[in-house]
Amino acid sequence: MSSTWELKEKSTGELTTTVEGETWKKAQKKALNKLVKKVNLPGFRKGHAPVALIKKQIGTQAILAEAIDEVASDALMEGVKEHDLFAVARPNLDIESIDEEKAVLKFYITVKPEVKLGAYKNLDIKKDDATVTDEDVEAELTALQGRFADLVLKEDGKVENGDTAEIDFEGFKDGVPFEGGKAESYPLVIGSGSFIPGFEEQLLGMASEESKEINVTFPEDYQEKELAGQPVVFKVTVHDIKEKVLPELNDELVKQAKIKDVETVDAYKEYARKNLETSKAKVAEDKFEDALLTAVCDAAEVEIPQVMIDDEADSLVREFEQRLTSQGFSVDQFKQITGQTDEMIREEVGKDAVNRVKVRLVLEAIGKAENIEISEEDINKELETVATTYNMPLEQVKQLISSDAISHDLRNRKALEMIKETAGK
Repeated sequence: MSSTWELKEKSTGELTTTVEGETWKKAQKKALNKLVKKVNLPGFRKGHAPVALIKKQIGTQAILAEAIDEVASDALMEGVKEHDLFAVARPNLDIESIDEEKAVLKFYITVKPEVKLGAYKNLDIKKDDATVTDEDVEAELTALQGRFADLVLKEDGKVENGDTAEIDFEGFKDGVPFEGGKAESYPLVIGSGSFIPGFEEQLLGMASEESKEINVTFPEDYQEKELAGQPVVFKVTVHDIKEKVLPELNDELVKQAKIKDVETVDAYKEYARKNLETSKAKVAEDKFEDALLTAVCDAAEVEIPQVMIDDEADSLVREFEQRLTSQGFSVDQFKQITGQTDEMIREEVGKDAVNRVKVRLVLEAIGKAENIEISEEDINKELETVATTYNMPLEQVKQLISSDAISHDLRNRKALEMIKETAGK
């Protein structure tokens, strides 16, 4: 067999393979023997008729077509190996020409795209300071007090930030009430940001039993398309206004939080500081990583085939479904509650598909450019970590996860670590 490869646009190319000589003759002979067993000729038992008669009845083209099935897979594999191709989708086959002397097969293959890397070392991006201040800890103490605060009715006061106002409201668009825009005795925490931007701010200073009209505009990305970006008017009446009264910060309050081994204010401060250090460090690390990956990917050039984007979107949908299941919900229940369709869910969760594919391709390219190697020891350590994390036998993990998959993941991680180590210097 011989083959040629020609790369076309969007990482799709043509692998043309010619099968001839002894290989093609053997394929035709094997095809004929297979067809002989299936043909019935009058006066002969099935599979025992003379080959010449059967060949005449079947016809040359049927034999050649069957012979294609015998050689197509091997022709594809040899061509892929010869030209070092990485197919990302099932190839399509076209028979360019065929006779008893040779067959010319054309495979249309979408391959992993080439990445033209830009800058990825010594990027001028620094990690945010993750220092926990005394003010941060004090805010946690105030939050603890807030958890056990009492709501006390304000007799003559007016709505202030942090108050809970019981309100009646009804929304109007162009003077007509819209669906879902009405409620009575709704307890709204002022400053919570739970209503449309601008709504809560306009309640500030209102007194009990006072009414007013509030003008706001729905966000452009509001889920109800008819209201997205539209100006509306809410007629609002404030009833009870309750302010939050914080309890005294003492050991008894800390005990009410029921945190293991934390029963004093000092112990809670230490507990809060450690938690803040962990969370702040993670936020800073995630932000740093995202900024680096964004810069590296923006600097790189790659034309991503649609099939890779679609496959990634499929993966994101599966991850979303798994998260729902882990929370005790089914996809059908989610659709009933939200009113979303399968297409809407796929569109929403698949928004990040292009970015995820590009990040992966760019990291792979960096790993290749930097000759990053993954040892057998690295792979075994990772498998042991997975086994420990999920409390599974190591041999079972080895059966579920291939060494190639582990190696690929580790190489990308090492590429990212290299980017991070050289950044901000």
